[in-house]
Order: sequence, then structure tokens, then C-alpha cells
Amino acid sequence: MRRAYKFLLRPTVKQVQTLGECLEAHRLLYNAALQERREAWQRAGVTIRYGDQSAQLKDIRRADPGQACWSFSSQQATLRRLNLAFDGFFRRVKAGQTPGYPRFKGRGWWDTVVWPKDGDGCRWDPPPDSGLTRVYLQGVGHVRVHAHRRVEGRVKTISVKREGTCWYVILSCGDVPAQTLPPVNSPVGVDMGVAAFLTTNHGVQVPNPRYLAASADRLTQAQQALARCERGSRRRGKARSRVAAVHRRVARQRLDHAHKTARWLVTHHDLICHEKLRITNMTRSAAGTVDAPGVNVAAKSGLNRSILDAGWGVFLRVLASKAESAGRMVIAVNPANTSRTCPHCGHCARENRPTQADFTCVACGYHGHADVVAASNVLRAGLALQTAQPA
Repeated sequence: MRRAYKFLLRPTVKQVQTLGECLEAHRLLYNAALQERREAWQRAGVTIRYGDQSAQLKDIRRADPGQACWSFSSQQATLRRLNLAFDGFFRRVKAGQTPGYPRFKGRGWWDTVVWPKDGDGCRWDPPPDSGLTRVYLQGVGHVRVHAHRRVEGRVKTISVKREGTCWYVILSCGDVPAQTLPPVNSPVGVDMGVAAFLTTNHGVQVPNPRYLAASADRLTQAQQALARCERGSRRRGKARSRVAAVHRRVARQRLDHAHKTARWLVTHHDLICHEKLRITNMTRSAAGTVDAPGVNVAAKSGLNRSILDAGWGVFLRVLASKAESAGRMVIAVNPANTSRTCPHCGHCARENRPTQADFTCVACGYHGHADVVAASNVLRAGLALQTAQPA
């Protein structure tokens, strides 16, 4: 199987400057290739493809010393990135969607360089018996890596990414052995929520950490300081960095919580059934239009913020990845009426849920927690789908 490893880099001051120059050179190459494609089509109606631009790289490197010091393969990967952007543009045009023509990349919109093959302009040095882990990058040298876990499989591609003032190396590895866990014969249904992050059919609830709400004061202060700065000033750039640092911290906290919760589910259950949530639709704005304004816009805005703060999408992606590696099965079921259907008699009615947390069936009188009831219905629907799949 394929797996990616992300490690923090520990570059020296000079290496930080060199890495920044590397990003800038690849950004300029991307913009120049995009400009060439645009002008060729506008002036002569000629379509330029990746093979044409890749063939020009030798001449570009010969004429520009600022491009010659970097890896040839990484520059080809940058041109492939532009080619993928155009492929997506034409695909959306044919599908009748919003095209989204490829844009020029500003300084703040280019933070990654890819080396497509280990050993070609880059080299991952596995840690010896004693010493530091390092990665070699052409034009930069050997950079220290904070390798907090062992890399398994064969390193295929190496990427360097800048996030704020930090630098990371991302290793995409193939042939990673699956770490299959022993069977425990314990299926579980999971109901995602805002009051509680998730609830299982056994009644176990994982609290919602609400990381964004916890950092609201710090974020407000940073955003107020940003609003007082003059546009284009150096002070505004520093204020923007402080706002971005708060958001990155919240994102890391959400990801850490998702990994720990998913690992707990995968370790203790063979079959995990969850709701197939359409988060984009659930968090759509309720403001409406001038002719048809929305209703309860402030309440809907607060609900959207709480849903996004919970990080359901991140958690479900992490859960699917961990389940695949551990040999577990994950099934997504239709969430419609899962919290309004009685698990005993099957009666479905809006009146079955008088409050957010309480469930009382108006047909048979069954009483329970609404989230536990929803998780039980999710599990039953998942087991039905599992039985129907072999057929």
C-alpha cells in the first residue's frame, strides 16, 4: 500500500534562505510556462503541452543560472503540475462546470517543491545506528530531519513544504506493509455530532474539543491587530503571519485528535459504520439573496462554524486510511432519519425526538439518548449493506 510520512525539517539559517530561493525559482518557472501557453493560444491559436515545455528546460537552464542550480527532475514536476491544472480546466469545461482557468502564483501561493524520484536530485538518508536523519536536496545540501517515527516501504517521491516559518519534508512511500490487527468481532455504529464529537451504539461519547472556540480570543486579537495595519506594510505581513499561526495550530490540534480517535475505533472494532455526511451541503450559507433573504442566518452561521470546528471531514479521511492499513472495514450509510427512527419498533416520526438529546418513541414508548439511537440505526443499516454487498 501507499503511505505518506511528514517530518519537520531543521534547516540552518543559510539553508532556510536557500530553500526560499528554491521555491521562488520554481514559482517563476511555473508562471513563465503559464504565460507561454496563454500567449501561444491568444496570438497564434497554438496549444503548448508538457512535452514541448519540458524539452525547453535544457535551454532555460543554460541561459539562466538561477534555474540551473536546482534539480532538473523537480523542474519537470513543476511543469507537470501546470499540465495537471490545464487538464482539470478542460475537464471542467467539457462537464459544463465552472472552468477555473489556471492562475499565476504569487509569493504567498507557492509553498511546495516536488522531487519525483528518490535519488534523482534528492536522497532520503535513513538514520544510522547513531546520528541524525538527513535528507539531501540538490542546491540546498543535507538538511536535518526530525524523524519522529520509522519510515517503512520504499521512498518514491520527496516533497518540501513551507508552512509559515516551518519547513516540512513529505515522503511518499510505496510497498508499505499493512499492519493488520487481530479480529475482535466487535462492530460499532458511529453518530457524528456537535455537542459530542461522536457517539457509539454502546453509549460511549467522545467529547468535542472545539479547538477553534478555545482559540477564539487569541484569534480575535490577532485579527484586530491585522485590521489596524496598513495594506502592503511590513507590519501587516507580520500580523498576517500571527493570524495564520493560530489557524495552523488549530488545524494541527484537529488532526491530532482525529488520529487518536480513529486509532481507538480501529483498535477495538472490526466493522465501523458511520453516516455518509455531505459536509459541504450542511455548511452552506443561509444568507440567501436580496430577493429571497435567508431565515435565522445568525443561528445557521454559528452552526456552520461549529460543524467546521469539529473537523468531521478530516476525521473520516483519517479513519478510512487507518482502517485500510489495519484490515478493518468502514461502511458509510445514508444518515436520513437515523435519529428519528425507533430501534425497537422501527417507527419513524419527527415527534420521536422532542429535544436535542432525548428520544421517546410515540408508538412503543422506547426512551433513550438520541445520539445512541442514531448510532444503533447506523450500525443496523451498515450491517444490512455488508450482507448485501457479496450478493
